[in-house]
Amino acid sequence: MHDVTAGHGESKATYLWVWGALLLLTAVEVVLAYKQVLQPVQMLEFLLVLSVIKAGLITMYFMHLKAEVPRMRWLLTISVTACFALMWIFFFRDADRIVTLGVK
Repeated sequence: MHDVTAGHGESKATYLWVWGALLLLTAVEVVLAYKQVLQPVQMLEFLLVLSVIKAGLITMYFMHLKAEVPRMRWLLTISVTACFALMWIFFFRDADRIVTLGVK
């Protein structure tokens, strides 16, 4: 029988723990969205941080980035950081303009 995890050095227990963590983080996101205990801006910030953590777990374990060469990890890290920087430069200025001036 072919064992998929053999080449990556991860056991099924590791994948189950990561899957459980992803379920827990998703449950936290759903509860925050329905209960609305935080202000919208703080909730958005918190949900974005949780989403980045979840994306990191998915890419490291389920997409096997953890087993890649360091150059590949650095390339992905720099690319994602550049995307966040571009979003910050272009998106958040417009979002702030809408908040301060209002939508017409």
